Amino acid sequence: MGDLDGRIALVTGAATGLGAATARALAAAGATVAVTDLAAPDALAAEIGGIARAQDVSSEADWAATMTWIKSEAGGLDILVNNAGLWLFKPITETTLDDWRRLHAVNVEGVFLGTRAAIPLLAERAHLWRGGTAIVNLSSVAGIEGAAGATCYNSTKGAVRLFTKGCAKELAAARIRVNSVHPGVIDTQMGRKLVDDFALAQGIGDNEVLAQVAAMHPLGHLGAPQNVADAVVFLASDRAAFTTGSELVVDGGLTA
Repeated sequence: MGDLDGRIALVTGAATGLGAATARALAAAGATVAVTDLAAPDALAAEIGGIARAQDVSSEADWAATMTWIKSEAGGLDILVNNAGLWLFKPITETTLDDWRRLHAVNVEGVFLGTRAAIPLLAERAHLWRGGTAIVNLSSVAGIEGAAGATCYNSTKGAVRLFTKGCAKELAAARIRVNSVHPGVIDTQMGRKLVDDFALAQGIGDNEVLAQVAAMHPLGHLGAPQNVADAVVFLASDRAAFTTGSELVVDGGLTA
């Protein structure tokens, strides 16, 4: 028996990286998992016995269609993982208004739209589970600490952090728990892009920067996607029945 037997989960941005790892972990814990990305992650859905569709999380219409789809295809929703996100590394003076709006449209508005759209379905099934239903928002250590060159990204992830806390208080009466996860640098495509960007900015090799970034984490290495996925599964389960409005930091001690 898994911690999430009988539950229906939706993971956005699930084609690669943390989204794919999270979808696999939720399925392994017993959930039926729906996965979305700009292109439908059909291969992942087939692998985990789930369902997939294409979705732009910054589109209000796409969110409405996704809720109709998951209700029709899976029967409802118990867990929403707002994972889809973009990374940007640019000095403030080089960040354009279009850069700012694009990042906020996905990283912030996508979380808002997804949360708002999912509330009716989550509330409908909250009575089925001891810990109610759950929303898990992927923020970042960049939502806790500032980082030179990543101010736009900081803004989006800080917004997710406090949006999560407000939602936790507002939705508690409906038995919908809302928490955020704050990864450090994780060994994913996005994590490697961060290393590449830092290397370019410093004019040194990727391997040297990778060593520097790993050393920033007291545990001495980058995180694995499974580390973050395990945190999401915990927050989605009844093991976290008394946990809402929290920020679960998975960063190897980086922000300690």
